[in-house]
Amino acid sequence: MSICFVHPLPYHPDPAAWFATLRHAPGAILLDSAKPAAERGRFDILSAWPQAVLRAEPEETGEAFLRRLRAALATLGEAQLPDGLELPFAGGLLGYLSYDFGRRLEHLPSTATDDLHLPDAHLGLYAWALISDHQCKTSQLVLHPSVTADEQQRLIDRFSQPGTATPGAFRLDAPMAPDLTPEQYRQAFERIQAYISAGDCYQVNQTQRFRAPCHGDPWAAYQALRQACPTPFSGYLTLEDGSAILSLSPERFIQVHDGHVETRPIKGTRLRDSDAERDAANGRELLASLKDRAENLMIVDLLRNDLGRTCRIGSVRVPELFALESYPNVHHMVSAVVGELAEGKDCLDLIAGSFPGGSITGAPKIRSMEIIDELEPTRRALYCGSLLYLDVRGHMDSSIAIRSLLVKDGQVSCWGGGAIVADSRWEDEYAESVFKVQVLMDTLKTL
Repeated sequence: MSICFVHPLPYHPDPAAWFATLRHAPGAILLDSAKPAAERGRFDILSAWPQAVLRAEPEETGEAFLRRLRAALATLGEAQLPDGLELPFAGGLLGYLSYDFGRRLEHLPSTATDDLHLPDAHLGLYAWALISDHQCKTSQLVLHPSVTADEQQRLIDRFSQPGTATPGAFRLDAPMAPDLTPEQYRQAFERIQAYISAGDCYQVNQTQRFRAPCHGDPWAAYQALRQACPTPFSGYLTLEDGSAILSLSPERFIQVHDGHVETRPIKGTRLRDSDAERDAANGRELLASLKDRAENLMIVDLLRNDLGRTCRIGSVRVPELFALESYPNVHHMVSAVVGELAEGKDCLDLIAGSFPGGSITGAPKIRSMEIIDELEPTRRALYCGSLLYLDVRGHMDSSIAIRSLLVKDGQVSCWGGGAIVADSRWEDEYAESVFKVQVLMDTLKTL
């Protein structure tokens, strides 16, 4: 088995110092653990200049696209890291799947308008990455064996000194505003309640979009958002048309390491409070909420079924149920579902059987996605899709792209939503859809 070449670099806790050297390069991407401010997460991965870019073609099925991804990984070739080195990526795929990639995996209606025209999937094949390990306090260039000696030296020279980030500016040209009025939101909510009463579904994730015209450098916006809302599944990537994806997600979709599979769905939210006693009480209230526990359990059961399609029979279990995770603006209720990949199955089989994540669709999943398409006037694009890496060893980690923004065609969009169940109140759910992204909108407003 070929071994990657690894070149040590000076450690930098903030990836901005490294990303500044390449963020204008084709295919520049950062998967960011938001250290040192974020409590969870360990690695940052950044790269650029992919050997190939793979996008879902018109009329291409999800299965056909996933086969192309598998073939691309094969062209790069298997490789291992030197013995004793624990890093997440040895060359492979980096990029995103949008929520609407799910339409290519399931038969769904096409009612919602596609007004953002974001490709359903966009992944690059990268032969190298700069990886910072915040546990070991190291930064290292990892170069796949296919990288030529000349290219190795070019990259080493480029990163011999961290870049100097030229201060950029980003501005909203008007306040961010929702696409829906409260009355329109209420009407959609009541349709969901009617479906629940009729037995069509048990839970549906209802979302609304917020938008504003904008101008300037999206990287400046990302740096400010990262400081205001550090989360362990953050990411920034630029597309060929100048669009940028800015993600501040707290939620893991699926991680695979040596065949071990883990997903960590979030379901249940409370606001943080500046008063420590009231803040702790909000966390306790969330954990004690029968409604939130029921919502969480529905999604845990859904994900057990999704993982069971690809995992070894009997291996799927729930080691963690109703745990509290706290972030700068909210408390979340989080559970964990784990399993072991079945013989002959890989990460792309897992995506085919599980995407998009159940925590942001509802239960049962396909019926909930049909209702979402009927009642949300526009497609979700990136929101509730996934940022991910998948390397040549079969290691993968992926987010649920909540708390995420798209800067495209002179406007910035973000989305907020939550789970609707039988005993939900529309006023509470509307307020939750706003406060989940309030920190993002407030931060942009101050730039």
